[in-house]
Amino acid sequence: MGREEPAVGEFEQMILLAVLQRKEDAYGVTIHEELARHSSRPLARGAVYMTLDRLEKKGLLKSTLSDPTAERGGRAKRCYALTKPAVQALKASRTTLLSLWSGLDPLLDK
Repeated sequence: MGREEPAVGEFEQMILLAVLQRKEDAYGVTIHEELARHSSRPLARGAVYMTLDRLEKKGLLKSTLSDPTAERGGRAKRCYALTKPAVQALKASRTTLLSLWSGLDPLLDK
């Protein structure tokens, strides 16, 4: 039997995509900013951090600590990157959603 991708919810997908968008600059604050830039709904920073933690526990994100920076009062940033299972889960989700959306435009334009 093949290995199944971990299921990801809508907000988890948004977080993973924001991490991809930010590349090497993906840490809590910039991820929240990226989400706010693309979404019209209000996003609590706490929800972002809780979801980052959950995704890391699921094995979909890995994190590293940056060197401490003066602008952060000598504190390090926790930077995030996607794992291979995260990329696979995003691709599978995208394929499913595109398939479900296929042919629905005429129904939605009414």
